Amino acid sequence: MAKRIESELVVDLRGRPIETLDDFWDAVAEPCGLPEWFGRNTEAWRDTIQTRGISEAIGSYDVLVVHVDKRGVFAAQNREARALRNAFSGKQSRLVVHDLP
Repeated sequence: MAKRIESELVVDLRGRPIETLDDFWDAVAEPCGLPEWFGRNTEAWRDTIQTRGISEAIGSYDVLVVHVDKRGVFAAQNREARALRNAFSGKQSRLVVHDLP
């Protein structure tokens, strides 16, 4: 039986300052093909990456992989940061947080 190779949309945001959730939405809007009416909140993001159908760019791939630096919102230990990281749970999305040198 042949093994299926998954296609990945890789969005590399390393080196980009992401201090707030708004910075994150601004950073992923274009590469992820988010529509103007996108809700810019973690619930809308979870729907977008887990159920597909909202973004043609994301829906064209099996898996979305986002690379970020461990700083700003991705170093924070607050509710918003946890909600954003938790939105990536599942087989169709992956958040890779890189330690800074």
